Amino acid sequence: MSLAYSQLNHPLRIPLAAEIHSRPSLRLRAPEAITHLAVYAKTDSHVGGDNLSSQQEILASFCAYFGVASPMGDAKYFFHDFGRFRLKWECHTEFATFTFVENENGEDVAGHGVIHAFNRVPIRHLPQQWLLDLQGKIMVAAHVVLIKGMDSSDTFNAPIMQIFEGSVLVGSDVLQRGEIWTDFLIQADGFSRFVVKDLDFLDQQAGRIVQRLLEIETYRMMALLGLPYAQKAAPILTAIEDELVKLTAAMTLGSSATFEAVEMGDADSEQILLRQIIDLAARTEKLSTENSYRFSASKAYFRLVQSRIEELRENRIEGIPTIEEFMDRRLAPAMNTCEAITRRQVTLADRIAHTNDLLRTRVGIVQEQQNRRILQSMNTRAAQQFRLQQAVEGLSVAAITYYVAGLFQYAGKALKAIGLQINPDLVTGLLIPFIAGTVWLGLRRMHRRMHH
Repeated sequence: MSLAYSQLNHPLRIPLAAEIHSRPSLRLRAPEAITHLAVYAKTDSHVGGDNLSSQQEILASFCAYFGVASPMGDAKYFFHDFGRFRLKWECHTEFATFTFVENENGEDVAGHGVIHAFNRVPIRHLPQQWLLDLQGKIMVAAHVVLIKGMDSSDTFNAPIMQIFEGSVLVGSDVLQRGEIWTDFLIQADGFSRFVVKDLDFLDQQAGRIVQRLLEIETYRMMALLGLPYAQKAAPILTAIEDELVKLTAAMTLGSSATFEAVEMGDADSEQILLRQIIDLAARTEKLSTENSYRFSASKAYFRLVQSRIEELRENRIEGIPTIEEFMDRRLAPAMNTCEAITRRQVTLADRIAHTNDLLRTRVGIVQEQQNRRILQSMNTRAAQQFRLQQAVEGLSVAAITYYVAGLFQYAGKALKAIGLQINPDLVTGLLIPFIAGTVWLGLRRMHRRMHH
C-alpha cells in the first residue's frame, strides 16, 4: 500500500517553503539594459490586500496590451518573456516593482558605448497609454546599464562623468569583481541612472548586484515618505508644547488664587484648565495615530537600505564616496528627523499625561475642601436643628400636658354628672404638675432610646 505523503503536510508547508524562492534575482550577463519602475498605488488604506488588488489590475492592464495572461489569485510575483524584453513583477506591502530587461540589447550597448546605452533602454518598448495611466503613482524610475570591463583602470573617465548630471558622483568596488556608479539624482528624462561594470562577476552575481542596487533606490524613496509627515508634524508639536507651557504656568501662578476661589465657592478655572489639557492630549494622540504607521514603515525601509548596502561589500575607489557614505550623509539625517519627531510625540504625550494627573490631583484637593465645608455647614445646621428641637420639646411638654389635663377635666365632669361629689376644676389643677412631669420623663426616655 502506497502512502500519500502529501496528506501528511501542514496546510502552510508548501506555500511557506515556496516563499523563500518566490523572488529570485534576474539572470543577467553583461552587456544588459534595465528599466525599473516602483508603483505606489496605495492612497488612504494601510491594508495590504487593497494594494495587491490595485497592483494586479495595473499588471493585468499591461499584460492585456501584449495578449498575455496575468497571474490570478493572491500572486505577488510574476515573470514573463515578452520577446523584445523580459518582465519581473513583484508586489510588496505598499508598492509593486516592474523590472524590464532588454532582450537584444547586448550588441547595442557594446556598439554604442555607455552614454548611448541609456537611449536604448526597455522603456521604449512599453505602451505609452499604459505609462500615462501610471500618472501620479511612480515612486521610483531608474535605468541600469550593465557593461563588461576588463579592468578598473578605465572606469572613472570622461564618458562616465557625462552620463550623470549630478555634481557628486558615487561609486565603489563591489565584491572585488565589479564596480557601480550613480549620483542618485533624477535626470532630465525623469529617470535615475546606474552603471554596473562587470569586471569578473561569477554566475548570477551580476543579477544580484543589480537587484540590490534597485532595492536600495526603491527602499530609499519609500523610507523618505516619512519625511513630509515629520516636517508637517513639527510645527503642530511646537504649538502644542507652547500651549502646554502656558497651561502649566497658569497652574503655577493660580495655585494660591485657586484656594481663595474655593473659599468664594468658585472652582470653574480648574475645570477650564482640565478641558484644555484634555484637548491637547486628544490632538497629540490624533497626530501620533496619523504618523505612527508612516514612521514605522520608514524605519523598516531604512533598515532594509542598510542591509542591502552591507550585502554589496563595498570597497572605496580613491576620491569617490561609497553608497554607504552617501546614505549616511543624505538619508540618515532624514530618518533621524522622523525618529526625533516620534520621540517628541511620545515625550509630549507623557508630559501632558503628567500635567493632567497633577491638575486632577489639585481638582481632587479642591473638591475635598469643598466637601469639608459642606460637612461643616451640615454640622452647623444639625446643631441648630438640635437647639430648635430642644425648644420645640418644651412646647411639646406644655401642649401634651394641656391636652391630657383637658381629658382629665372631662372625665371629672363625667364623674360629677353621675353623682360623685368632686370638683373637676380643682382635681385638674392638682394633676397638672404630675401630668407635666410624666410627659417630660417620657420624652427624655424616648430620646435616650433613639440615641442608643
